[in-house]
Amino acid sequence: MQLNQQEIQGLDKEFRRAFINSLAGFRQAVLVGTQSAVGKTNLAIFNSLIHLGANPALFGLINRPDSVQRDTLQNIESQGVYTLNYVAGADYQKAHQTSARYPQGVSEFEQVGFEEQYRPSLEAPFENQSPSPFPAPFVAGAMIQIGMKLEERVDLKINGTVLLIGSIQSVYIDDALVAADGFVNLSEAGVLVSQGLDAYFTTSPLGRLPYAKP
Repeated sequence: MQLNQQEIQGLDKEFRRAFINSLAGFRQAVLVGTQSAVGKTNLAIFNSLIHLGANPALFGLINRPDSVQRDTLQNIESQGVYTLNYVAGADYQKAHQTSARYPQGVSEFEQVGFEEQYRPSLEAPFENQSPSPFPAPFVAGAMIQIGMKLEERVDLKINGTVLLIGSIQSVYIDDALVAADGFVNLSEAGVLVSQGLDAYFTTSPLGRLPYAKP
């Protein structure tokens, strides 16, 4: 098969969507936990997580155009915080089900069987005060939990998608998954990864190589 840009645009809409999405390859499947201004929780699967930098520690998340109701996007913008949760491959069916379009105000946590977990903010409290809870739900039992703060919204004019840039506020991870040099062994944890819109996998490592030099 060989296709030019015009032929790609001429493909059947559903075929083109599946083709281009899966052509991008394997990506981290992450469950994004949020809470609305009135306390309604939301959980949605994304495969668009992007590393943007380590100093400061920033991740990007691509959202579809907000021309329709986007609970995750609206919650992040209204509350300014969200969580990223990496789950095991065994949970792929529940994770996928969070992509269903439930009515606004209906919690995917309850609908698909994930449990909410609230953790204290890791910011140093004032003297004689206990730490306040981080105001977004984590997924209980997730092998990696990351608390995020929204720093910037970037609207991509070319297709109407939205890039959310967030700073890492907290990380919860088993010490056994972190190598002496800081490398996170996701494959050892059997973390869920995805391809396209509906295919899920776990990974097997080939090896690690030293820093490449000429």
